[in-house]
Amino acid sequence: MDSLKIANPFVIGKYISDEYFCDRLQETEFLKKQIVNGRNVALISSRRMGKSGLIHHLFAQQSVLDSYYCFYIDVYATLSFNEFIYLFGKAIYEQLKPRKTVWTERFFDIVRSLRVGFKLDPQTGSPSFDISIGDIQSPLTTLDEIFQYLEEADRPCVVAFDEFQQITNYPEKNTEALLRTKIQQCKQSQFVFAGSKRHLMSNMFNSPAKPFYQSTIIMGLEPIPLSSYREFAIRMFAERQKQIDTEAIENIYDSFEGCTWFVQMMLNELFAMTPANGICTLDMCPIAFDNVVSRQTMGYVEQLNNLPVKQRQLLQAIAKEGRVKGITSAAFIKKYKLTSASSVQAALKPLLKSDILTNDNGQYRIYDYFFAQWFKEAF
Repeated sequence: MDSLKIANPFVIGKYISDEYFCDRLQETEFLKKQIVNGRNVALISSRRMGKSGLIHHLFAQQSVLDSYYCFYIDVYATLSFNEFIYLFGKAIYEQLKPRKTVWTERFFDIVRSLRVGFKLDPQTGSPSFDISIGDIQSPLTTLDEIFQYLEEADRPCVVAFDEFQQITNYPEKNTEALLRTKIQQCKQSQFVFAGSKRHLMSNMFNSPAKPFYQSTIIMGLEPIPLSSYREFAIRMFAERQKQIDTEAIENIYDSFEGCTWFVQMMLNELFAMTPANGICTLDMCPIAFDNVVSRQTMGYVEQLNNLPVKQRQLLQAIAKEGRVKGITSAAFIKKYKLTSASSVQAALKPLLKSDILTNDNGQYRIYDYFFAQWFKEAF
């Protein structure tokens, strides 16, 4: 894509192309090596560190495009096995549709249970996938057909499931075992299982009691090195006749501990603030931070208003501390006038489940850096 079409090069929440993607060279090569050598991968890291972008970047590599059919399925919003099957089938069809190959046209010949969703546009005559979750009458049959379709493809397939830990919340408790059985039988399809709930993902792939135990190569995702982000940011500004001081980049990186999405958001705002032929300086960082937070204040207030009192009190204490290790210690409870260790534990569980809090190597912190600072200052 021509860079002139992208006004702000610090893209948020989507993958555009290699030009707007910072680093991850080693991680991309590592993933490619696993796929080429027939190994499935469990990609585990905290949210907003760039897992989805890395997967899309892998799929955009020419050597991968030339050799594989690649499918990305985000299962974060699914609530049941039926929804998983629906999304799986729909994603494969929709992502193959632009290719217009003979194999694409065979989709409904093999995945016959989804044939009810095959429609032709009355004006263009082009096929479309129009099916509801309720149309899936026999999910196991549909799953078998989808895997059969992948295995009969005229080239190997790579399937990436994002936020894969979501399947542990399905009411159907045998989902992991069913998927493990089908995946184990695949001869020419490889899988990437990405997830941000690290304790759940680790349990799925590292526990001997779980179906996916020792079925994948485990891969973590650390922050992009400061040196790489510095070079990337300077280049993006320079290519658009702007400059950015290294002190500003380092301040952003340190403030958000290198977490990709937050660093990108700040650079996006700073780039927008910097006039043509201008220089982005360190003193612009607090202004950019306030600009970002101000756009989200209403959501933050609503989020707090929906929390029970004890959860708000615990959240406030963590916001003041920044990071908390001994969250049930007598010292922490006394300092912030919390009720008891048991009440802290009771408040902690739903905050972790809703991703308001996260656990980084035994230390609890508010996941959203912007929310954390706003809460600390507002209360």
